[in-house]
Amino acid sequence: MRATSRLRPGRSGKRQVSIWELLVWAFHWERVSLDFDEMSSTSGTRPGVGMEYILMQRHNLGCQVDGGGRSEAHPDADLVASAVAALPEGCGGRRMALWIAECARAGVLPTVPEQKAAKCEPVAWRRCKHGMFAERSFWNGDGRVARWPANHLGKEDGYVCLVTYSGTAREVAAQRRRWIEFRLALLELRETFRVCANLSAFEVSEKVPGNGAPIEA
Repeated sequence: MRATSRLRPGRSGKRQVSIWELLVWAFHWERVSLDFDEMSSTSGTRPGVGMEYILMQRHNLGCQVDGGGRSEAHPDADLVASAVAALPEGCGGRRMALWIAECARAGVLPTVPEQKAAKCEPVAWRRCKHGMFAERSFWNGDGRVARWPANHLGKEDGYVCLVTYSGTAREVAAQRRRWIEFRLALLELRETFRVCANLSAFEVSEKVPGNGAPIEA
């Protein structure tokens, strides 16, 4: 899913948006960036508090001027960046914050990993007049599997074709876990803005993307 049109803040009232639309608007269109040490850069200290405290402080401070020849971001966009930067470790912390910001800035929503058939392929190929063949090498052992005894080998014995596996159950499970963590982080951000309700131009709806349909908490 790629962002195609720019979201406009509500003027006469708050505009209802999904959490993903809000993230894309802040990072892709308003071009805000993450500041993981925001409170220390503004007050000299960083209290051990959650994202709600940081959002309240950001709301009190207002929008910060960035300089560099571009107009300052909308105050709501700064609040979004603050919330993403303050994601708790239980939702992925800084690693997840960077991934969300990267995806939102590109306007591309990660898709649910598709189940692909497992493959076993040669590590390397060689070409000859008869076509493509798996490259073979003499097996000298790798510390786990010893080589064959030399007195048991003939002239053409002792060669192997090294292979690699892809699309295994472990890889698919890891990809799905990563996608679930991404959705859980979006749910955390959604609830943060729905509870704090401190955005001036937007109201976050219950919709969270996933599997082509909204995911409810």
